[in-house]
Amino acid sequence: MAKQKTYRPNVAAVVLSSKYPDCCEIFIANRSDKKSSVWQFPQGGIDDGETVREALFRELKEEIGTNDVEIVAEYPKWMSYDFPNTASTKMYPFDGQKQRYFLVKLKSEAVIDLNTKDPEFMEYKYVSYGEIFEFIAHMKKPIYKKVLEHFNKNGYIS
Repeated sequence: MAKQKTYRPNVAAVVLSSKYPDCCEIFIANRSDKKSSVWQFPQGGIDDGETVREALFRELKEEIGTNDVEIVAEYPKWMSYDFPNTASTKMYPFDGQKQRYFLVKLKSEAVIDLNTKDPEFMEYKYVSYGEIFEFIAHMKKPIYKKVLEHFNKNGYIS
């Protein structure tokens, strides 16, 4: 009998610039712990006793230095992926992550500051919906594609 996989609960944010909806710019950041360029959305684990939304705001503050956002939409389902073999010992006892995605807009007074207590990113940029996959090329690309297509189909991004 095959071992049942365990997934770490996680939250992820598709962050829109404060210019939204007039201009649809999507925030991506380059991880500071990888040798090659790995661009992604802010994300992180959900702590015991924490709601998904509480985790969203905490993770944004920890990773990009601000949680000054408005929630625009939420992806209706959990998305999951398995860790690559190279990450399996670091993330033990989990086989992967199940994620809840939110589309959020930075408030006009929000200030991105990657110089957080434990910096996860070394740089960031805003890209258009059409450009995003020129930068996202890792294992989460199929999930990003599905989530972004959902937000696009529902009229939130274009």
